[in-house]
Amino acid sequence: MTPANSSTRTPSPSDQGPRQPRQRTAKVNTSGLYNRAIRDAFAKLNPRLMVKNPVMFVVWVGTIITALVTIDPNLFGPSPGHNLRLYNGLLALILFLTLLFANFAEAVAEGRGKAQADALRATKSDTSARKVLPDGTIQEVSSTALRRGDQVKVIAGDIIPGDGEVIGGIASVDESAITGESAPVLKQPGTDIASSVTGGTRILSDELMIRITADPGKGFIDRMISLVEGAERSKTPNEIALTILLSALTLIFLVVIAAIPPIANYSKSPVSIANLISLLVALIPTTIGGLLSAIGIAGMDRVAQFNVIATSGRAVEACGDINTLILDKTGTITLGNRLAEEFLPVNGHSAEEMAHVSLAASVFDETPEGKSIVRLAEKLGATVDFDPNKAEGVEFSAKTRMSGTNLPDGQEVRKGAVSAIKGFVRSRNSGNGDLSELDVAYERVSRLGGTPLAVCRDGELYGVIYLKDIVKPGIKERFDQMRRMGIRTVMLTGDNRITAEVIAAEAGVDDFIAEATPEDKIDVVRAEQAQGKLVAMTGDGTNDAPALAQANVGVAMNSGTQAAKEAANMVDLDSDPTKLIDIVTIGKQLLITRGALTTFSIANDISKYFAIIPAMFSA
Repeated sequence: MTPANSSTRTPSPSDQGPRQPRQRTAKVNTSGLYNRAIRDAFAKLNPRLMVKNPVMFVVWVGTIITALVTIDPNLFGPSPGHNLRLYNGLLALILFLTLLFANFAEAVAEGRGKAQADALRATKSDTSARKVLPDGTIQEVSSTALRRGDQVKVIAGDIIPGDGEVIGGIASVDESAITGESAPVLKQPGTDIASSVTGGTRILSDELMIRITADPGKGFIDRMISLVEGAERSKTPNEIALTILLSALTLIFLVVIAAIPPIANYSKSPVSIANLISLLVALIPTTIGGLLSAIGIAGMDRVAQFNVIATSGRAVEACGDINTLILDKTGTITLGNRLAEEFLPVNGHSAEEMAHVSLAASVFDETPEGKSIVRLAEKLGATVDFDPNKAEGVEFSAKTRMSGTNLPDGQEVRKGAVSAIKGFVRSRNSGNGDLSELDVAYERVSRLGGTPLAVCRDGELYGVIYLKDIVKPGIKERFDQMRRMGIRTVMLTGDNRITAEVIAAEAGVDDFIAEATPEDKIDVVRAEQAQGKLVAMTGDGTNDAPALAQANVGVAMNSGTQAAKEAANMVDLDSDPTKLIDIVTIGKQLLITRGALTTFSIANDISKYFAIIPAMFSA
């Protein structure tokens, strides 16, 4: 394993050019979903929930009143007509079914999502820990049972069970899901940064002894839960305007209906309360009020054709108004694994000679970085000139920070961190040797925002391998298309400023923010929203979850963590952040559909007003 080992996520590259809908890879509508929706439809009859939709709340009140006059037709005074109980009962049933259908449509839309913090809590409860008891024995316990001061042992492949401090051992830790930084971090006792570990990160090599520093409920994951649950998605301007319009129309028709009884009594043509309610329901815009959720479901099905699972119809509609897109870097804009980009030879060696040595050092390396070194070396014509069966692979360890091969002829080929290779070369040259060219190559790679790996054979330096965080193919052209659509792109990353600047320039985003913490990310989203902008956020890490929950539209990459997918209201199964272009197009189409339906509903209600009211008094 190389010291540049990182997460093994390998999302599909971006499609170039127009994208056609793909075959759905997940079945969204299930019998279980509909069964839950039916139960939720009844639960939504709660008046505290119904009042949020003024149009349907009027229908709810009308249903209650007609049910009462079914029991006692003269409850509100003498009512003209025959078989009033049957008539009133049928009317109450029709109104009840209208409510139930509207609630069912909304429940189906909401039922596709899950509680945003469930995955985070599951991460806590499902993580086991090797607790070291005072007598030195090890006991398997749940991470939730750990208390401050407890000592735990973690080995390669383990999830660190809680926030803590390293008190023994040395190992590399993958913190990409937490910090967004793709490079693994070396952890050892000593400095504050190097000895501090976070629950939920993964140890890649060797083992550590950790003292827990946070009680249950006070660690990083708990802070993420608090941020996610405290995030609220605001309504879009279109939603607010439509709500105001529907409320105004409902109020106007309520006044009209309230004026009918005195006029009817004056003309000695009394009207029953049931007829007044049926007239009110016919006049108010119940069509648009009841079908908004159905429009959302249609939008969710549309985006599913593009391999995007939406948990909220409102999010699909909001995409039509998006003007700011915030993206995470690692795994979203980039592939997530650093790959060999260039060989930088030193001390008079040629690129071909360095490629030959680099290939020998990487023959036994199965990491993505190691395989990329082999591919790059083979492009330069390098071949394996020894019998691998007689050679010995040397795995990377956090202690040596090197990996390589012991060749059959006794030579030792190594690649690894520059400081580690320097020490290895000095040990073979009794402290002698010119390392100035190596320092120059190291500085060059660092300025490019890459990760340098030095390569040597015995005591002879050959150069530096430039490992680069690879930007997904075709993503710059897609960002240009977003810019033409009026969408501003901002990259947020936990990487250092140099790396962030290089990736931002290559990807073609409009702006970037480096060294961003989870709190910074959610603050950026809120700041954009405070300026009246509608924000879409794409990400794939646990540290993106709060911002995904806060954004008007949160799109999680399928290659990301479960916490990110739970916090978002869309999951892109192809892990392509530029697919937002297709989602925006669908969102605009939904807005057009909703506008047409609103126009039809209002025009229909007004025409009914001019047709029904005169007819009532024409006799």
